Amino acid sequence: MPAITDHPLRYMLANELHARPFPSLAAPCFAAYLALKPAQDAARRDRGADRAHLIALLDRFGAQHPQPDATHWFGEIGRYRLKWEQHTEFTTYTVFGDGVGERPFDPDIFAVFPDDWLERANGVRVTSALIRVERRPDDATVAAALSDWFVPESLAVSTVLDDSALVASDFRIDPAGHMRMAVFLSDGTGERRTGRIVQRLCEIETYKAMSMLGLARVRDLGPKMAALDVDLGRLMDDMVAAEAQPEETLRALLKVWAELETVLAQSSFRFGATEAYEALVDQRIGVLRECRFEGRQTFGEFMTRRYEPSMRTVVSTRQRLREMSDRALRAGDLLRTRVDVARSAQNQELLASMDRRADLQLRLQRTVEGLSVVAISYYAVSLATYALAPAMGMAGVSKPVGTAILTPIVVGLVWYLVRRIRNRIE
Repeated sequence: MPAITDHPLRYMLANELHARPFPSLAAPCFAAYLALKPAQDAARRDRGADRAHLIALLDRFGAQHPQPDATHWFGEIGRYRLKWEQHTEFTTYTVFGDGVGERPFDPDIFAVFPDDWLERANGVRVTSALIRVERRPDDATVAAALSDWFVPESLAVSTVLDDSALVASDFRIDPAGHMRMAVFLSDGTGERRTGRIVQRLCEIETYKAMSMLGLARVRDLGPKMAALDVDLGRLMDDMVAAEAQPEETLRALLKVWAELETVLAQSSFRFGATEAYEALVDQRIGVLRECRFEGRQTFGEFMTRRYEPSMRTVVSTRQRLREMSDRALRAGDLLRTRVDVARSAQNQELLASMDRRADLQLRLQRTVEGLSVVAISYYAVSLATYALAPAMGMAGVSKPVGTAILTPIVVGLVWYLVRRIRNRIE
């Protein structure tokens, strides 16, 4: 075949689909799970610090380092296996070990993560979990174990993947600071399916914890939104008050709108991330294909009762912010229209006043023009009288009679010249 030039990203994109394989787990075993996230601005954190923290852990066990630009790693660390994944906002560590102890969910299992290493983590703990995996005994034994291990009122338990396993958790933090999850495997469940089940449980817990950050953001915004809502309502009332000054109300309204837009811009990422994480939680629970166990609530029912209301609160707050911003913008438009109408009325009054002044000026001009004709005629008649005095004497016309004869002639000529000059100028 002739050589075909590949897109430079072809292999990278194809390999990305296989970059995060599920672990293969054989019961009995356990998993210790840890998710870390910087407290602020996690999406723009230093990704190199995440890898440096991973390498510090690998060096303690003499394990091989990941590639410089790797976003995931899976390998042996001593007698355990470690799966590391780097996500947009958080980094996860999952340690898998064989066998289970006599003490369920022994916090000493988490000692695989050294204390001094945890203190230097690039972030804070979002969640951590201990997952116990063992073969499924009879239902009575399972029910007794669940009663001992979990809080009954919060317990969610179901069989998953066509009765391949039974999973359980109460989604509560135990005294050691970890979530507890149990997996009881049915006979014939393969190692890869076991690994997928454990991985799904870790993802459900992580995405649940990350989406709940949106609820914390909503609670922080509550007082500010309430204050802005009061200000917005007051300004809306001012719009219809006769004594209110539209310009001042408009400035205050634009200030409220700017604050709402700032809050919305600062919260848009968290609201969008919460929506995405919620969808992932629902999807991960859906692929488990749950069935009820002894009439107890399933993971899906637990989320519907305890988790979904929090997510609806986030959605409603986001919608309320948008509606408040739109309302402020519409009110601003209406108020600007009111100000424009008022200014147009003022402009009309100003134009009418200018017309009146122009009319008065025209009248004054005509008055002055008449006086000017008289004044010019007076001097012209005087000059004409002096100039024509000898001629009038020779003609036997007296000076008063000559002046009387010249006056209408001179006045007519002056009036004609002034009128002609004014017409030419106009």
